[in-house]
Parts: sequence; C-alpha cells; structure tokens
Amino acid sequence: MNIIQSIFLGIVQGITEFLPVSSSGHLAIIQNLLGINTDGGLLFDILLHLGTLVAVCLVFHKDLARMLVETIAMIGDLIGNLQVRIHNHKEQDARRYKKIIHNNYRKFVLMVLISTIPTGIIGVAASELVELANTTLITPGICLILTAMLLLIADVVENGRKVPKDISYSNAFFIGIAQGLSILPGLSRSGTTIAACLISGFDRRFAVRYSFIMSIPAVLGAVILEIHKAAGANLALGQIGIYLVGAVFAGLTGYFCIRKMLVIVRKKKFKGFAVYCLIAGIVAITGYFVLR
Repeated sequence: MNIIQSIFLGIVQGITEFLPVSSSGHLAIIQNLLGINTDGGLLFDILLHLGTLVAVCLVFHKDLARMLVETIAMIGDLIGNLQVRIHNHKEQDARRYKKIIHNNYRKFVLMVLISTIPTGIIGVAASELVELANTTLITPGICLILTAMLLLIADVVENGRKVPKDISYSNAFFIGIAQGLSILPGLSRSGTTIAACLISGFDRRFAVRYSFIMSIPAVLGAVILEIHKAAGANLALGQIGIYLVGAVFAGLTGYFCIRKMLVIVRKKKFKGFAVYCLIAGIVAITGYFVLR
C-alpha cells in the first residue's frame, strides 16, 4: 500500500466511522473493489481506529475529564463503604454508607461499563465471523441496507428527554448489544447505537455523546485483543510510517465529522444517509454477483 492509498483509506475511515454509513463496510467494499492490499492489514486497521479514538477524546474531553474524576471518587466511596461495613460489623455500630451513584456523571460511567459487557462478549464470540465477512461484498451490502432501515426509524422516532438519571441499566445493556452487533461490516456503529438510544427515549444530544463515548472502551478492548496478532507482522519501517499517516488523516477527518453528527441528530437529518446506505448496499450486492 502506498501513502496515497493510506491517506484515502484514513479519510474514508474518519468520515464513515462517525457519520452513520459504516466505516468497516466502506473499507471492506473499497478494498475488495479496488484490490488495495494493506499487507499487515490488522495493524493498519488498529492505527485507523486509534486515530478516530483520539478524535472522540478531543471532542468530548470535558465529559471524559469529569467522568474520570467521578470514577476515582466512586472508587474512594466504595473503599469508604467497605471500611464502614468492617467498622459496623466489628463495633456493632450503624454508621451510614455513602450513596455511590448520586449524579448524572456517575450514572454515565456505570452505563458505559454496562454497555461494554455485551459489546465485549459479542466482539470476542464473533471475531472469526467478522474476519470472514470482510472478505466478501455480500455481507456489507446487506448490512448497509439494514443500516438504512435503522436510520429511517431514527428519523421518525419521537424526541426523547432521558438523561442519565432517567435511564435504566437495561437500556444501557440493550445499547451495548446494538454496539456489539455493529462489528459486522456495513452495520454502522454510530447509526446503530444512536438509533438504539433514540428508540430508548434518550435526549438527542445525549444520544450522540453516549454513542461516541461508549465506543472508547470497545475500541480499546478490540485493539488490546488484536495487537498481539499485528505484532507478528513483518513490516518495513517505511510501511509503518505510511500507516501512521493514514491514522492521522482518520483522526483529523473524524474530529470534524463528530461535530457534524451533533447537528445531524439534533435536526433529524438521517434520510439522506439512509438513501446513501441503501444505494451503497445495492451496489455492493450487485458487485458481489458481477465479480464472482
């Protein structure tokens, strides 16, 4: 793979990771149609995802900083409650325990953790299936059509008002399942999870924040699981440099697309993306049968 191809795929990743059109589906289709060989492709995919992960962290840095502070505080409160339990048991006392989840950010943290559980289980269980699906055009084609249907549903669903204090943990688990299923190429992660959030009655602005922030542990987990495989790839230093350039372009493009997505969800403008996904899915399925 040359540097132009790396930049091109990086831009595609940055755009399609955050706009609801499926990054994995587009990369699979482009690589199959254009015959782009990424050599140590797994490492390239990891670096692209890390690039877009940086974009998420930059856009939502204030939320993430507050969540980190509250996570540390929750750990401190848990330790304090353990000490109270030990004291009460030992001294036959009745000291009160601190309430652990008492604000929106603490609930936010716990929701993300709960969503990550089904995502992780599905990701590990279906990893071989996903690798196989990426080698053909039929799977991303079908999944892009499913994405189009989800986006149309997201456009017509009534505006919700739920923020963390109003959201059940079962909602968080359901959205985690949606994120896990979106590892299939062509099934947009952002489109699927935002649609799941809106169906669950989330406030539209919070739905976008939740969708992107919950992707952080999922992406990090996938990177940790796959990086040992990529470590075995015998790549020249120049090729790694080409991969890094692609990752930088993925991050830069992704940063601006996240900003755009905040406006799209707020104004209910999914129909154009739904039509695009439908057409892309039909093209991919047609290509599968033509190129057989």
